[in-house]
Amino acid sequence: MARGRLLVSMTLAIVFSSTVAARPKRAAKGMARLAGGTFVMGTDPSRIDGLCRRFDTTHRDLFLPEVPAHPVTLAPFSIDRTEVTNADFKAFVDLHPEWAPGHVPAERQNGDYLKHWTGGTFPSGAADVPVTYVTWWAAGAYCESSGRRLPTEAEWEFAARGGLESAEFPWGDEAPDARRANWSGAGLGAPTRVGRYRPNPYGLYDMAGNVWEFVVEPWTDDYSKTPPAPVPQDRHVIRGGSFGGSAINLRVRYRDSHPARGAGPHVGFRCARSASP
Repeated sequence: MARGRLLVSMTLAIVFSSTVAARPKRAAKGMARLAGGTFVMGTDPSRIDGLCRRFDTTHRDLFLPEVPAHPVTLAPFSIDRTEVTNADFKAFVDLHPEWAPGHVPAERQNGDYLKHWTGGTFPSGAADVPVTYVTWWAAGAYCESSGRRLPTEAEWEFAARGGLESAEFPWGDEAPDARRANWSGAGLGAPTRVGRYRPNPYGLYDMAGNVWEFVVEPWTDDYSKTPPAPVPQDRHVIRGGSFGGSAINLRVRYRDSHPARGAGPHVGFRCARSASP
């Protein structure tokens, strides 16, 4: 009898240990330093028909903004491991009240800036959730307040790939599911805490899904040319897809745009920093 109980206890311990080991750890904060280098950004036009078949769509226009594939060389840089959270942004607002709700000029926002905050703070229980309802200007100001900046589009794509040169998604080629990202197929319908899903090989979380992320450049249909100057324009590039996005949006090469003043529930950001010489 004692031997039976011992075997059962050992079995339960093994199962419990395996369950704990498989559970994703809480996201490590801070920044990941990436070596940079030359990589091929974007998509070759010859792949579009195959992508349409894979994602069961006839809308070639979904992929055209990421054409053509072109080489890009990046210097070493660092990038946030997670999206900026409500708690992060609240600390910034406390030091820079000009970015608090009700203080941002009307011409710099669409009327929805931090609309989900009440009494000057984020909703209860949402400290680790990505901050949303922010503008491109607010995102840039947050990064600059700590000597950082928004990532360039090339840096973002390089980071999202995690060193997987030809993979479609930050984790590889496998289709997204509810275990890999917060997207429409996960059924959450809202942003969730950062680091809920496993990181990519560079240790970066939520490079697909959760919330779209602003990058520094204004939108252009042809990004193989010299990027336009990072000055405020009507629309800026967003990357990564969101909780409401499709599988196509989660691809590391997928590009979309969003108004600079368009504070909304599905767009946030993370910061980057150039490496010290």
